[in-house]
Amino acid sequence: MRTFTLSTVLALLLAGSSLAVAQTSPPASQSQTKSEGGVAIRSIQVIDVEELKADVRSQVDALVTNTKQEEIKSLRASLEAIPEAVSALKAKGRNAAQVVAINIDKEGVLTMFTKKTT
Repeated sequence: MRTFTLSTVLALLLAGSSLAVAQTSPPASQSQTKSEGGVAIRSIQVIDVEELKADVRSQVDALVTNTKQEEIKSLRASLEAIPEAVSALKAKGRNAAQVVAINIDKEGVLTMFTKKTT
């Protein structure tokens, strides 16, 4: 498993690369959005960090802790520009402000990891 900062993950998303951050669950929605790098986002899912296994959750938490707030804001702004991402978040009762990390795999599954705000 490789670990990246959120800005690196976003750059990979836009460039069409893939990485494995965590296990996945069934897609929350289907779409055919293309990122700037030309990768087709075929489906989008939203996973709450609390739903992850403890070891994966700690990796995501460490990633978030080591990420600058400006990078998180940039990631969230980019997600807000993708209507399908906004819709998937709303369907789970979440919004872009609760996204703490993302993953896109080689099959075009965009996973947004969220955390409840306190």
